[in-house]
Amino acid sequence: MRRELIKLCDRRDLADMIYMSADGALTKRRIRILSVGDNSFKAFCYLRREKRTFTIDRVLSVRRVISRESWVI
Repeated sequence: MRRELIKLCDRRDLADMIYMSADGALTKRRIRILSVGDNSFKAFCYLRREKRTFTIDRVLSVRRVISRESWVI
């Protein structure tokens, strides 16, 4: 998982992530990874609209956003 996070960080790609909080709650978040450490990483979270620190072990899945969704009116 850490290797994938580093790759996304180096490419500056947007990513969709499913994350499990310490209390077991699951959230889907769109993020832009800023830096990756040994056990955690920092990212801008578009759900919370702020920089956040996430624990790598709590990431259930992460994948690159291939294209942005467009709104049809």
